[in-house]
Amino acid sequence: MVNKIFESAEAALIDVPDGATVMIGGFGGAGQPAHLIDALIDQGARELTVINNNAGNGEVGLAALLKAGRVRKIICSFPRQADSQVFDGLYRAGKIELELVPQGNLAERIRAAGAGIGGFFTPTGHGTDLARGKETRVIAGRDYVLEYPLHADFALIAAYRGDRWGNLTYRKTARNFGPIMAMAGKVTVAQVDGLVELGCLDPEAIVTPSIFVQRVVSLNPQRAHGGAP
Repeated sequence: MVNKIFESAEAALIDVPDGATVMIGGFGGAGQPAHLIDALIDQGARELTVINNNAGNGEVGLAALLKAGRVRKIICSFPRQADSQVFDGLYRAGKIELELVPQGNLAERIRAAGAGIGGFFTPTGHGTDLARGKETRVIAGRDYVLEYPLHADFALIAAYRGDRWGNLTYRKTARNFGPIMAMAGKVTVAQVDGLVELGCLDPEAIVTPSIFVQRVVSLNPQRAHGGAP
């Protein structure tokens, strides 16, 4: 019987090694798998490369992972906002490496990894410091720069509902990077608000099919939900 449900986030993340590349879903706090991040902090893996849209807010979630000194490099599109003091302090002190990627390019690089695409040309970033050292090409009279896919050893995402096979649905804007990150990670761990019985999810409502999910952790393990997606 296929059952991808883990009893705890700690059990689902026990094999994350030092030096791993970890994608973490979320757009700021929306859709951020805070429960999994806390478990990753407790697990102790170091020298991580993190791929995320932001670089942490306040001192919780991703910011807490940075503050714990576990991240060597972050790849993101929006590293600075009013409450990004943890990242700011680390970066100014030379304690973390930043690879800045325009948001559309970040999403497409992640999507390309999941789709098996070896690279793509985009006009975004051409003629700026972000294109320095990269291959460029003129296509149909327009300048483009070559970008490569972003793969990850682990993808940590948050979803709304899941079943024991790993089929997932999302709630509104919490969906953001989760679906494409699930496709790009070798091991995808999904934090879900609740579980449903197999067959209860409307196939038309499933955004991430089970083939892209290896592990599921429920925030409400004692409660199974009915047919609502």
